[in-house]
Amino acid sequence: MLKTEIQHFVAALMFYTRIPCPNSIEPSNKSLKYFPLIGWIIGGIGVATLLIFHSILPLSVSILLSMAATIYATGAFHEDGFTDTCDAFGGGWTKPQILSIMKDSRIGAYGTVGIIVLLSLKWITLYEIGLYSVPILLISYLNAHISSRFMASLMVQSHQYVQDINKSKSSKAAIQLSLGEMWYSSIFVLLGGLFFYSYPLLLLAFPIAYMTKLYLGYYFNKRIGGYTGDCLGAIQQVTEIMFYLGILALCKFI
Repeated sequence: MLKTEIQHFVAALMFYTRIPCPNSIEPSNKSLKYFPLIGWIIGGIGVATLLIFHSILPLSVSILLSMAATIYATGAFHEDGFTDTCDAFGGGWTKPQILSIMKDSRIGAYGTVGIIVLLSLKWITLYEIGLYSVPILLISYLNAHISSRFMASLMVQSHQYVQDINKSKSSKAAIQLSLGEMWYSSIFVLLGGLFFYSYPLLLLAFPIAYMTKLYLGYYFNKRIGGYTGDCLGAIQQVTEIMFYLGILALCKFI
């Protein structure tokens, strides 16, 4: 049992990051339940990088370098999904058009503008939180990575996958989990939330991220009848940003 769970986790690590993994590990349709745990790892890399560089460099530079570290650790996996989603929904009017554009590896104007705005907003929001409180910045940074990945996994449970699941690279991630497996996955989110014990009001950032997921789910379902792997990347990125914005807004009340 433990060996099987370790294999599921390593499969998740192999699929969602660029961290070296044994070649013998096969992709698993149960790896999705460890998506929030991947958030712990990527968020932890970001926090550690920020702390290391902040000891010798200004906060603004340290945050940018930590963002670069998280992007490198994932191979820009989710950022790529976000840009493809911007191009597809910005340039396509019908479902076939949207799905066709989404499969195009080239980045267009919508994707370029979208990723510039996204990364700029992420940097300035993290910087503003850090000016208010570095401890809150570190806690928020970690939890945003955890919770945003859980929001993406919730999308898999609530909506239908609209690509050819047998041909898609995201097919393993598109398998719905059981209720028990989702509760298991949520434990990683709850553990991250414990860091807010001194700032309980900031826990409201979680429902803000969830409401964002609900809206994106509604929008994607309205336009294409479900989601794609790129849509999941967009959900992760946008809910991460909304988590930070929620924290920044709530900081004014503590």
